[in-house]
Amino acid sequence: MRTLIIGVDSGTQSTKVLVVDAKNGKVLSSAAQGYELIPQLPPGAKEQHPQDWRQAAAQAIREALKAAKASPAEVKAIGVSGQQHGFVPLDKRGEVIRPAKLWCDTSTAAECEEITARLGGLKSTLKALGNAVLPGFTASKILWLKKHEPANFKRLATVLLPHDYLNFWLTGRCVMEYGDASGTALLDVRKRKWSEPVLQAIDASLGGKLPELISSEQPAGVLQAATAKELGLGTDVVVSAGGGDNMMGAIGTGNTAAGVITASFGTSGTIYACAEQPVVDPQGEIAAFCDSTNRWLPLLCTMNVTVATEMARNCFGWDVKTLDATIAKTPAGSGGVVLLPYLEGERTPNVPDGTGVYLGVNQKTCAPGNLARAAMEGATMGMNYGLRRLAELGVKPTQIRATGGGAKSKVWRQIMADVFNAEVVTLKVSEGAAYGAALQALWCWRRQQGESVGIQEITAAFVRVNPAETAQPKAANAAVYAELQGLQDRLSQALREVFPAHRKWVTR
Repeated sequence: MRTLIIGVDSGTQSTKVLVVDAKNGKVLSSAAQGYELIPQLPPGAKEQHPQDWRQAAAQAIREALKAAKASPAEVKAIGVSGQQHGFVPLDKRGEVIRPAKLWCDTSTAAECEEITARLGGLKSTLKALGNAVLPGFTASKILWLKKHEPANFKRLATVLLPHDYLNFWLTGRCVMEYGDASGTALLDVRKRKWSEPVLQAIDASLGGKLPELISSEQPAGVLQAATAKELGLGTDVVVSAGGGDNMMGAIGTGNTAAGVITASFGTSGTIYACAEQPVVDPQGEIAAFCDSTNRWLPLLCTMNVTVATEMARNCFGWDVKTLDATIAKTPAGSGGVVLLPYLEGERTPNVPDGTGVYLGVNQKTCAPGNLARAAMEGATMGMNYGLRRLAELGVKPTQIRATGGGAKSKVWRQIMADVFNAEVVTLKVSEGAAYGAALQALWCWRRQQGESVGIQEITAAFVRVNPAETAQPKAANAAVYAELQGLQDRLSQALREVFPAHRKWVTR
């Protein structure tokens, strides 16, 4: 009889599920279910209904198990990856009070400033947390609820993150592991404890509304009877601690030891590494997260990656194949056209009021190829901003492991290698977060069986590079991008005071 593990990745646009063979790490089947953001919200607000995640996960799990021809007795564990930072408020009965405010919600900038001010400024905030309080993080969303929806705040009994909510649905338990908790701006990442100064800055009662913290190898529980029946599984199935999508992506890409850098090119972009000690950025730009293997995960997040390339593709009415072909025929540097890609505001650098800006447009350069390639280059240079910052903090890569939709593009992988001036590889299993969730669940289950196995042993055995998609930097292109990077950085700095004043004129 097979031993099967389920990996679930609950993202902003869809939930993906993998069924993995515990013996060899092979993905036996997959399934996905999509959903949407709540429409017609005020500018900056991005929200979803948590029940949509639950329904999508249930449907995708059933479909993936059917495709794998799995029997209930074969399934031993489930791991959940979820979009980070989202705020799921529950009342005392465990019911969702209001829609979840998501990681990409920038409507809480004022609350971030208020919390930071109450803590005594950025320096004091970094001392208390190891992180700055940014609009994407959970802390400001809680204060927003208190200020803007006091009746709902009065009902608040439990604060969960998206993956915690799915674990609650699976097990009936409210717990939170260190990795995802570190993205709330409520956790002291050095001590792995809730930061009392930050809790007090938001509300004196907040500490009693936070779930129990657990370490990465611990189970969240086992399937509760109602959910087991809904999924057609047994109540002995172990549910691992799970984690945020970046933490699970690190596991799924084998980023469980120093030297590897993962770059995720999705709607948003992340660059992160594994570290044995906390990596705290004195400027607060690199997030000093914990990972989901009981280590740390210094990370940069940008909000605009495939957002930029999709803008260009839709503008010209192209399909993805035409977009890539046109960009491939356009020289590096896009004829001098540079895009500052802050289409959804920006988190790193912290410019929540930012917009997109094209520089270098004239009658000669205003061509579809230049504008489209500049979008791809601009998004990549936005991520390189963080890669260079990581290097300044002592985190230096030997290899970039690219994941996400952007990593599927050959021309984009070459741009990555040229901008980063480093080797770029992809993985045999492209769904890094779902695969990482499955591998963490395998780790948890094996430890529950009495094995003293480490997560590095599992990732070393199962995570495989796809050599056919490796890209090496081209020296001439790398020189072009080094110069353009400096130009993009200066443009960003020069316009940061302009963006807030301009925002009222922008249709979003």
